[in-house]
Amino acid sequence: MLGGAPFELHVGLAGLLGLLIGSFLNVVIYRLPKMMEQQWAAECAALADDGAVPLSHAPVSVAAAEKFNLLVPRSRCSSCGHVIAWHENIPVFSYLFLRGKCAVCAAPYGLRYPAVELATGLLFAFCVWRWGWSVTALLWCGFSAALLTLALIDWDTTLLPDDINLPLLWAGLIAAALQWNPAVSLPDALWGAVAGYVSLWLVYWAFKLVTGKEGMGYGDFKLFAVLGAWFGWAALVPIILMASVIGAVIGLAMKFSGGLREGGYIPFGPFLAGAGFTAMVFGPQSILRFVGL
Repeated sequence: MLGGAPFELHVGLAGLLGLLIGSFLNVVIYRLPKMMEQQWAAECAALADDGAVPLSHAPVSVAAAEKFNLLVPRSRCSSCGHVIAWHENIPVFSYLFLRGKCAVCAAPYGLRYPAVELATGLLFAFCVWRWGWSVTALLWCGFSAALLTLALIDWDTTLLPDDINLPLLWAGLIAAALQWNPAVSLPDALWGAVAGYVSLWLVYWAFKLVTGKEGMGYGDFKLFAVLGAWFGWAALVPIILMASVIGAVIGLAMKFSGGLREGGYIPFGPFLAGAGFTAMVFGPQSILRFVGL
């Protein structure tokens, strides 16, 4: 029993909360990159006029785009424009009830939406199962939601937004400072963040000097710093090893299946995220045992 109710009920409620949050994450994954593009367009429009035009006085097409954010407009079918009603947006259930199709034009929605909802629900349930209803559990729920969002945005767009990366980095450091993440001390978190960023920064420049190409983006440095802040500096080697293994397996599978994108580029962020989830669920040391070290 926990808090007067069966422990299983607490885990189930956490999973239900995760389903609801997962529905919102689908919105963030789709809209945040577009919001970033609109901001860049507004900045370019201002710069094109020698910086004399503030963003609030940008061209009409750009100013109108500012109304597009995480809350408005309401979600619509991309095929027919049908506004999704509340009863058509119940996590997982509505997808199954509608058989994964728009209620008006029957255009398929894709499995990504219920998959994200289910994944978030399972992650939230795991966090409460492991840490109970506590600040620590809530922090790891937030970590899970943010990391899943980063992974899918990077997979879709090769972007790792600072709007998620940097708050997640600070959250890891603050959690360590306040001992809300008891497994990691503040010095371990701080040096983990430093080592995570600097290590991939050095790899980036070594690769660029040798090949003249960019092997990864600055968002990857920040994401590795995030993982260092949450798991401590000692977890960085296991995490990068696991990310490399996951990346190699998926990369080979995509190569042989003909699924590689133009140029053969695969973003590294989703593999770092996958290693982060592995470390959260099984612990960093289990990764070393998995790879035979």
